[in-house]
Amino acid sequence: MKYAFKPFLYSMFLSAALLGCGSSTGVLSTPIENIDTSPLKVSELSKTEKNSWSLLDLVQDTIPGMSVNKAYNKIIKNKKGKTVIVAVIDSGTDIDHEDLNDVIWTNKNEIPNNGKDDDNNGYIDDIHGWNFVGDGYNEQLEYVRLLASGNTNDPRYAEAETEYNSEYQKYTGYKTQYDQILQQVTTAHDMISKHLNKEDYNLEEVSAIATQDDALTQSIAIIKYVYSLDADSVPSFLDDIKDGLVEINDHLNFNLNKNFNGRKTGDDPNDLTDKVGYGNNNPRPSKKSESHGTHVTGIIAAERNNGKGMDGVANNVKIMAIRSTPNGDEYDKDVALAIRYAADNGAKIINASFGKSFSPHSDWVRDALKYAAEKDVLFVHAAGNDSKNIDIEKSFPNDAIGTGPEIADNVITVGSLTEKYGSNLVSSFSNYGTINVDVFAPGSDIYSTIPENEYKLNSGTSMAAPNVAGVAALIRSQYPSLTAPQVKKILMDSGLPIKAKVTVGENKAVKTLSEISKSGRIVNAYNALILASQMANSN
Repeated sequence: MKYAFKPFLYSMFLSAALLGCGSSTGVLSTPIENIDTSPLKVSELSKTEKNSWSLLDLVQDTIPGMSVNKAYNKIIKNKKGKTVIVAVIDSGTDIDHEDLNDVIWTNKNEIPNNGKDDDNNGYIDDIHGWNFVGDGYNEQLEYVRLLASGNTNDPRYAEAETEYNSEYQKYTGYKTQYDQILQQVTTAHDMISKHLNKEDYNLEEVSAIATQDDALTQSIAIIKYVYSLDADSVPSFLDDIKDGLVEINDHLNFNLNKNFNGRKTGDDPNDLTDKVGYGNNNPRPSKKSESHGTHVTGIIAAERNNGKGMDGVANNVKIMAIRSTPNGDEYDKDVALAIRYAADNGAKIINASFGKSFSPHSDWVRDALKYAAEKDVLFVHAAGNDSKNIDIEKSFPNDAIGTGPEIADNVITVGSLTEKYGSNLVSSFSNYGTINVDVFAPGSDIYSTIPENEYKLNSGTSMAAPNVAGVAALIRSQYPSLTAPQVKKILMDSGLPIKAKVTVGENKAVKTLSEISKSGRIVNAYNALILASQMANSN
C-alpha cells in the first residue's frame, strides 16, 4: 500500500488557474461531555507541531494526536519496561538509518554471513529479518495479474477487467493533467524568477509585481494559485508534481502493464510449499525512492530523545525488518510466509501497512493470521486509501470472509485522521466501515524517516497503522502479561469517543465515528496505558 496519492489536490488546477485567470469510566483524560467542546486549532501549526502532531494531546494542544508525550510525562516516566519485537512487513527498511540503527532486531541465534541456517528456521543468515521480494521491485496489481493469466473462468475476471479499464483511463488522465501543470507552472516560475532576479521568492513579492504584460500577468495568476494550495514554495510544488508523475508513470508502466512480470525470486508464487532459494537476507530498500518501509518503521520506533530527526511512538522496541511489498501489489504467498516468519521469530506485534482489493490466495493469509493469533501476536493493519466503505468493498488482508465471523481476535484495522479537529478530522482518502475498521489514528502529514538519513511528511492509512502499532508496543512493554486480544480491546475501548460529525468518502458523506468504525474512537496512548494498568492488575 503506497502513500495516499492525492491527484484531487490539483484536480481543479487547470480550470481554476490556467483557464480561468482573471470506554472505561474514569479513564479519559477529559470528561466525555467535554471532548467535543474542545477549542479548535484555528492558527497554523508551527513547524514543531506539524512534525510531531500525532504525539500531541487534544485537550492540551487542541490537536487530535494520540497523547503520546503526555503518556511519557505522566505515566511511563523512567519506567523501562520489557523490550518488544515489532515486525514491519513492508517494502525495504533502511536499517542503517541514523534514527533507526539502534532499534533494529538482531537474530542472536544466527551467525552472520556464514552461509548457514544456524537456528534451523529455514532462512539462511536472517540477521535482521528477511526479504521475500529478493531483487524485485516493480510489480503488477493483483487484478492485472488475473487479466494477464487469461483465466476468464475466474469469478472476478469481469470485475478485474472493469477495474482495469477504469484505472487505466483515470491514470492516463492524471498523466496528461500533471504534464500540463508541470509545463505551465515551470514556465510561470521561470518568468517570475527572471522578473524578480531570484529563484526564491514569496507570495507577497509576486503580488507586488505591477505589469501590463499579458504573459507576466498570466504567470502571476498561476503562481498565486500555487500558493493558494498551501505550497511552501513554487520549487517544492514542482517537486511534488514531479514525484506525482513518477508515481503515475510507474502505475501505467508497471502496475497496470499486462505484459510486465517483476517476479525475480525464481519460485512459484502460486505454490506455498515452494521455498527453495526464495528471497534473501537483505531487508534494505533496493533504491532510495523505496521509502515506505523506512517511513513506517520510524513512526513506530525512531529513537526517542537522541536529538535526531523525530521521535517514534515506542521507546523499548526492536524492529524486525521484513521486505515483502514491491512497488505494486504484494503476493499472498509472501504475506502469508512473512506473517509466519514474524510469529516464529519472536515478534509480538506485526505492522501491515499494505492491502489490495483482489487476493487469489486470501485463505493462505487468513491461515497465517490464525497462526499468529496462536502465537499471541497482534496484527495491526492499515484500512486503505480508497475513500471506500470496506464493509461493502473487498479489501485484503482480512481476518474474516467479507463481514462474516473473525477467525481470531488479534487483528486491528486502522483508519486515518488529519490534524484538523472538526468536520475534516477523518482523512479524505481513508477507508472506513463499522465492521472492518476498528479505530482511527493520525495518518495525514506524518513526519518520519526515509532512506539515507533523511525525513519527510507522508500521508496514508499506512502512517495511521504504525502509530497504533507504536501504542500497542508501549502497552506490551509496560504490561507484558496482557495478551494480543486484550491489547486490541484496550486500544479500542480507551480511545476518545468523538461524537462530532465528520465527512468521509468520495461523496463527503456526513457521519459520526461510530457510524464508520467499530469503536467510534480515536486511539489515545495516555488512556490506553491507564486501562492497561487496570486490566493487568485484574488478571
